[in-house]
Amino acid sequence: MVDDKVELLRRVPLFATLEPPELTALAGIANVVDVPAGTVLTHEGRHEGYFFVVVTGNVRIDRAGKTVNTLSDGDFLGEIALLDGGPRTATATAVSDSRLLQVTNEQFDELLATTPSVRSAIMAEVGGRLRRIDEEAVH
Repeated sequence: MVDDKVELLRRVPLFATLEPPELTALAGIANVVDVPAGTVLTHEGRHEGYFFVVVTGNVRIDRAGKTVNTLSDGDFLGEIALLDGGPRTATATAVSDSRLLQVTNEQFDELLATTPSVRSAIMAEVGGRLRRIDEEAVH
């Protein structure tokens, strides 16, 4: 099962630069979760300690009641709350039956403490996302 999770994680752009031992460590703390369409994964404004990778399916992201994005295979959500422990910036809802990898904040913090390269990969991807959002806002 860990090998299956490693393969799933390897396909996620967020983790593309990680070496096999790092992917194995991450896979060791990730849980596979199957959710039916309509399941609310995160609630805007709440303190919820989960990070998700969409393995299969579609997840709608709503902010202030408006849809701002739809995620699909290989996309991820919850990285901001995962990094800073703050409240959710959006509500995420599965719009189709979906399979997800889920990691808790506590598990992730332990991994980051022992594997700094995972932290670096996530910080680089989050920085890239913020730059893209900023560019879209300007244009």
